[in-house]
Amino acid sequence: MTIMQPSTCRAGRGLIGWSQEQLASTASVGLSTVRNYEAGRSTPVANNLTAIQSALESAGVIFIAENGAGAGVRLKKNTAD
Repeated sequence: MTIMQPSTCRAGRGLIGWSQEQLASTASVGLSTVRNYEAGRSTPVANNLTAIQSALESAGVIFIAENGAGAGVRLKKNTAD
């Protein structure tokens, strides 16, 4: 599993159009957890970080590992099209 960064968390939320509130609710974590993480003020405990990343991945976000060009995100291809 690629480890999510604050910037890729924000980007992933943007790709699927979620607010911080929606992410916090879906991941069952506090809103302040999401806000502080995305702002770089703190890193959530491991289980909360995993819950946030899993919520985004379940919604179709794919986290791309650092490969020399920087970490990133993209959306899972919709096979129903």
